[in-house]
Amino acid sequence: MKIDLRSDTFTKPTPEMLNAMMHAEVGDDVFGEDPTVNELERKGAALFGMEAALYCPSGTMTNQIAIKCHTQPGDEIICEKMSHVYIYEGGGIAFNSGCQVKAIDGDRGRINANQVIAAINPDDIHRARTRLVSLENTTNRGGGSCYDLHEIEKIKEVCQQHQLGLHLDGARIWNAMVANNESPLVYGKLFDSLSVCLSKGLGAPVGSLLIGNSDFIKQARRVRKLFGGAMRQAGYLAAAGIYALDHHIDRLKIDHVNAKLIAEALAPKSFVGEILPVDTNILIFEVIGTYTPTDFANYMKSFDIETMPISPTQVRMVTHLDITSEMMDILIKIIKEMPE
Repeated sequence: MKIDLRSDTFTKPTPEMLNAMMHAEVGDDVFGEDPTVNELERKGAALFGMEAALYCPSGTMTNQIAIKCHTQPGDEIICEKMSHVYIYEGGGIAFNSGCQVKAIDGDRGRINANQVIAAINPDDIHRARTRLVSLENTTNRGGGSCYDLHEIEKIKEVCQQHQLGLHLDGARIWNAMVANNESPLVYGKLFDSLSVCLSKGLGAPVGSLLIGNSDFIKQARRVRKLFGGAMRQAGYLAAAGIYALDHHIDRLKIDHVNAKLIAEALAPKSFVGEILPVDTNILIFEVIGTYTPTDFANYMKSFDIETMPISPTQVRMVTHLDITSEMMDILIKIIKEMPE
């Protein structure tokens, strides 16, 4: 039995989700005529209380389209130094939008309003024009940490005062909302654009939504075409996204509990150093002494358990839809019996 904890991107569609995909009504989405895609976009926008949404193949694409729509070449974007948009999207900010980044050293991937204020460039022809602030919630390299909504509200005030756009990379926003009992409507009021993923914790095989007002999404639709992201009978994929939104949000609590259980099993081991606080479904911990992160991953792999070394000192595990209670029992037993 393979247990894959490298990422929540490894989920497979459930039988019920596959059934929804098989029976989807489809058309040509490039012509705006795929009824299932249209339904998904309306549903996603309504959840966040916003006017419109755009279905795209990936969260990288929705983030990059948003940045392109918010900026002009030569502008500057403020984000945390470990943000996915900055370090994991292939240099897309520079390549696609011709912008540079002011990267802030945050707290587990999170920045605050005072840091944003300090990062805004003066109105000076020698300096890049600060144009956009991008936040990530939950934070990937921050171990699934969540923003405090009050801090986002303060950042929003700063953005309004300085005429800056505010974008959310919400690849795992569903985890943050479930963990903190938050409403998507609140996020819709705070952000000018949101990228929300359907293919991680929610378990759809493909896709993310970019959400904003009607004019923004009209512009985004043109950029999606430019980026090669317009699809034809995409309703088969969109049906999985609709099913995920209807059935897989509340169950994220299970993933959060499982991540905490793994942390509790690791904590007493002599080769485990700092474990980042486990807020959602991502567990990042330090490996010390007897093992290196690669040694740890190789040991786990000998039991057909996949984990991910993410630095010379750290390993990441991510719980998700496909991790069953039986798998958890096996994993915990192997951790507890691991030689020290």
